[in-house]
Amino acid sequence: MLLILIDYLSQYHTGFNVFQYLTLRAILGVLSALIIAFIIGPWMIRRLTRYKIGQQVRTDGPNSHLSKAGTPTMGGALILVAVAISTLLWSDLSNRFVWVVLIVTLLFGLIGGWDDYLKLRYGNSRGLSARHKFFWQSLIALITAVVLYHTAQTPIETTLIVPFFKDVLIPLGLWFIPLTWLVIVGSSNAVNLTDGLDGLAIMPSVLVAGALGVFAYATGHAIFANYLGIPHVPGVGELVVFAGAIVGAGLSFLWFNAYPAQVFMGDVGALALGAALGVLAVLTRQEIVLIIMGGVFVAETLSVILQVLTYKLTGRRIFRMAPLHHHFELKGWPEPRVIVRFWIITVILVLIGLATLKIR
Repeated sequence: MLLILIDYLSQYHTGFNVFQYLTLRAILGVLSALIIAFIIGPWMIRRLTRYKIGQQVRTDGPNSHLSKAGTPTMGGALILVAVAISTLLWSDLSNRFVWVVLIVTLLFGLIGGWDDYLKLRYGNSRGLSARHKFFWQSLIALITAVVLYHTAQTPIETTLIVPFFKDVLIPLGLWFIPLTWLVIVGSSNAVNLTDGLDGLAIMPSVLVAGALGVFAYATGHAIFANYLGIPHVPGVGELVVFAGAIVGAGLSFLWFNAYPAQVFMGDVGALALGAALGVLAVLTRQEIVLIIMGGVFVAETLSVILQVLTYKLTGRRIFRMAPLHHHFELKGWPEPRVIVRFWIITVILVLIGLATLKIR
């Protein structure tokens, strides 16, 4: 939005041309989202507390979580507001990739918001049924996949890139659509499953978003892409502003969400952030790298799947409780220890993911 004003002002002073640089706008995106969330945060927490929009705690969860009942939830709306405003301010709004990732993120936020609302309305932790949630997630993801497939301007936009191998490129054709659906829906639900402890989901989301922003910048820059031996997708570099906004808004949210949390993200934030990471990975052609960098999200999801399967097949559970973070809690790990160790693991995995830029 501000680029229009900047283009106009640059006619009168060349100094305004500095705002055309993508790196500067990415930094401004981080700072804008950070400041917006910091300003809105305390007000939103007071409002949520005033209207008794409090967390509904699982009755079958760890006993240590019972004290969290009533803590304001739906704080993820704070992240979405900050990300949306910052992206609209500093992005090139003529770029189709920006609109795709922003719209998908907000739509998944609406699904999560409705889920949170139902939990509050009926006073339990179930919310929207899994069937209905999955239907709406799938519908949005499939529409997104079809739109991206039919608007692809180069073959590389629908090609699967295998990390660590310079020349392994797999043309997907129509298989691009189910893969994109899987990445978006899977990522959304994976982050949602991880969001069970104070700050556990937001910091990995910030780290992965920041790394995907690096991929977006390199992939969208013809010279860097050629030097690193990665595919060049024209226009995708603009997503670094959106990724930066997630970093800024996420760090600001963590200020209020750090243990002991003043506010919880809720599904409105978790589903939206997961979808955002999924779309970023698809647009930068880094679906496999997302699995590496989001290893914590993957482990949490697999723990639930394995727990359900083994119980149905053998009548026994392999974890004390799923998702995985609850298993470690019941083993006696204090909540902050679980959180920080999962953060450390994510830092390592993100560095491995970034290494794929050069190790080919």
